[in-house]
Amino acid sequence: MTDSAKRRAPILAAGGIVLRGNARPRFAVVRLRREKVWVLPKGKLYPREHPRDAAKREVLEETGHDVSVHEFLGSVSYVVEGKLKIVQFWLMRATGAPAHELNDDVKAVKWLPLRQAIDALSRPHEKIFLTHVGPIALRAVKNSRPLKARRSTGGAKRRPRIAPVEHVIAFDYEKTRPNVVKALSNWVGRATNPAARKVG
Repeated sequence: MTDSAKRRAPILAAGGIVLRGNARPRFAVVRLRREKVWVLPKGKLYPREHPRDAAKREVLEETGHDVSVHEFLGSVSYVVEGKLKIVQFWLMRATGAPAHELNDDVKAVKWLPLRQAIDALSRPHEKIFLTHVGPIALRAVKNSRPLKARRSTGGAKRRPRIAPVEHVIAFDYEKTRPNVVKALSNWVGRATNPAARKVG
């Protein structure tokens, strides 16, 4: 890849919409030590790392919890220092007590109900994103009943799977130039259309 291509390439990151608990699920938000802001757990991909693997790794590092990874919930995109950043998010469920120490970049983790989690987030684009996908995550948790409960229904019909939002994109329009929007549109098209990927 040439230097100019590297400069144009988006920053790729991944993270989780992480829930804990069943009766009253709570969402994880983390406080960054240096920037002193509350954000969703996420981080940049390593070279050749799959986004799903990166999402699980980053959530473990930033929340301290082992997690199970479920549906893809969508992506959020914004501009950081003149470069487009694309973050993909998966639904995750925290299991048990914290298993690891938080990494050095994270000062604290809070587990909050959806509305409080949205209010706690410092960045507008993350507030928008969680407003869209939070209810989807809650419905998915509600519909994932234990095996005993599923057996007790006998011949009852299975509920349809929750359909994820493929892409929820939040922009700071004052900082995002039209060519960045066009580039993102092209990237989303290639990411969601296998035939387009083969041609490219």
